[in-house]
Amino acid sequence: MKPTPLLAWYRALAIATGCALLIFCCFIIAKYGFDTGAQATMYVAMLHGYLYLAYFVVTFMLGQKLKWPMGRMLFTLAAGCIPFASFLAERRLMRDMAAAKAPAPVEQPVGA
Repeated sequence: MKPTPLLAWYRALAIATGCALLIFCCFIIAKYGFDTGAQATMYVAMLHGYLYLAYFVVTFMLGQKLKWPMGRMLFTLAAGCIPFASFLAERRLMRDMAAAKAPAPVEQPVGA
């Protein structure tokens, strides 16, 4: 497969969205568990929201380009809203892309 800039955008947005979601989860715990940081929580939530919108668009475009099945597309799109899932989805995609690029092993004839 020919390299695409969508892949680089996907990787960056998957990591940024995942980090923003984890930070947002920490702020939610601070807000509701310790009654602090309500204003900051709103800004972190907005940051994650904007990052997720960009992640969703880029992921959808990449999935269309790579002709992903519907199940993979839905999981990867939802991964930006599930803590740690965007990291797992990004790693899986990179592993699959590396496997697709690797040349097939050449089999040696038996007894040669």
